[in-house]
Amino acid sequence: NAYTDVPIIYDAKRGDINNTNEGYVTAAFDKLQAGAITVHPTMGSVAMKPFMDRADRGTVVLCKTSNDGSGQFQNQTLMGSGQMMYEYVAEVVSSEWNYNNNCLLVVGATYTEELATVRGIVGTMAILVPGIGAQGGDLKATLRAGLIPGTLDGLIINSSRDIIYASSGEDFADTARIKTLRLHDAINTCRHEMRQAA
Repeated sequence: NAYTDVPIIYDAKRGDINNTNEGYVTAAFDKLQAGAITVHPTMGSVAMKPFMDRADRGTVVLCKTSNDGSGQFQNQTLMGSGQMMYEYVAEVVSSEWNYNNNCLLVVGATYTEELATVRGIVGTMAILVPGIGAQGGDLKATLRAGLIPGTLDGLIINSSRDIIYASSGEDFADTARIKTLRLHDAINTCRHEMRQAA
């Protein structure tokens, strides 16, 4: 990584048994020098431990993803707790898995009601939010649902396709930069408006 001040989240969505995950940890963190990696939680805490044990790196756990159809499993009610699966994931990750303060959750901008619910469960834990741009997530609604009350931070807003495919011409880099700066400014404008309204 030539830009060591820029955090890199490796969106690998890993999830396997613990000894296989040890290999993924080495590849992602030591060889690729990623700052964090996305993982599936359904294999359980023992399987995810190699990621979480790396206190110097982030473990970004899929909770309520932005894709169509994510509710098929993530919005199912669990018999034991009565919670929806995404709520249970948020609770377990924030209360048990975050022992190194290096866990984050993925909650899509396309599901702002669920985002607000997760924010209520996890307190000040950071949330990675995909779905702004090509997937149609509403930025203002997302910020209102997910920012930490008071500080108005705690979200990492991701906009991939809207920026990556901003142009296919020679002006790609400039166009992508303009799109990124517009999103940056829109986020800060909304946060300012929320502060003024408080």
